Amino acid sequence: MEKRKILFVCPYPFDEAPSQRFRFEQYLSILQKHGYLYRFAPFLNLKAWNILYKSGNSIQKLLWLKISFLKRLVLLCQLRPYHYIFIHREASPIGPPVFEWIIHFIWRKKIIYDFDDAIWLEDPNEKGSWKARIKWKSKVRSICKWSYKVSCGNEYLGEFARKFNNYVIINPTTINTDYHKEMVVSKPNKIVIGWTGTHSTMQYLTPLLAILDKLSEEYDFELRVISNQKPDYDVNYMHFIPWRKLTEIKDLNQLDIGIMPLTDDIWSQGKCGFKLLQYMAIKKPIVASPVGVNKKIIDESQAGFSAESKEEWEKALSELLTDHALRNQLGKNGENYVKNNYSVQSNQETFLRLFSELA
Repeated sequence: MEKRKILFVCPYPFDEAPSQRFRFEQYLSILQKHGYLYRFAPFLNLKAWNILYKSGNSIQKLLWLKISFLKRLVLLCQLRPYHYIFIHREASPIGPPVFEWIIHFIWRKKIIYDFDDAIWLEDPNEKGSWKARIKWKSKVRSICKWSYKVSCGNEYLGEFARKFNNYVIINPTTINTDYHKEMVVSKPNKIVIGWTGTHSTMQYLTPLLAILDKLSEEYDFELRVISNQKPDYDVNYMHFIPWRKLTEIKDLNQLDIGIMPLTDDIWSQGKCGFKLLQYMAIKKPIVASPVGVNKKIIDESQAGFSAESKEEWEKALSELLTDHALRNQLGKNGENYVKNNYSVQSNQETFLRLFSELA
């Protein structure tokens, strides 16, 4: 029997972007074990990825964008062997869905469309800008219509996709608990409140600084920020750690409390709560804004506290800063919940169902 072939069409190089790593890259070995062959086709190569989101280098950026579009055109001539075309977010970051249209209408290939954010909405940071216009957000609706199946990170995203496609699978962003787990590390002599994420989500941390300033007058703690860019503010209790793949688990294990503040808007409703899952997988208690799937995760896991108001944030953090036994118990609750509900192992059958034939 001929092995089924999957082409993964995605924005970023392999093993570089969290959305790709935790949505499908960590399942590639499982696909191989089940008899699938695959090819990885990112829009950006590593050189382009390393300069595109940094300031300056405008000429080089334009050159790499041209090269990336040319590679996509070449790819369109190489689709014949593939049974499924798995598209994560989009085939190209700007412009209309030309590649997806050709894949569906010319090649008649089965598209599996995957996304883990409300990518049909304008990013609040870019609203009304030229960046928002060239991203062509309306294409998400079209790609959903043309897809064989749609893979969504949570129910909110799934509700949107079901308006355009009858075959929507809620495929949560998951943790590889064999790799992402508690480990013994050397720690500071103070409690560490931690936040991890990319520079694009750092805006959610800023409103919390006034609360942390107040708490720092009473408690001796450290705010540890793990990100690809340093925050544009500096406070005496903050310690910045550049995100590195090789040390990410060690760095996370140095935290005592994990936080995930969000604004309550339609963009944040699409978030998949991944920061919380990272903290919980390594037995860290959590405090988070009860927005979107965050509320479900906190309520079901009993791994921490929801906090909306300044008073709720202050109360939750104060309790965790002073109660070691509580931190341990909530941490154990979170670890068990992730293993049973948001691990690669627990979600394996759901992921494989994306590539099964419709009845």
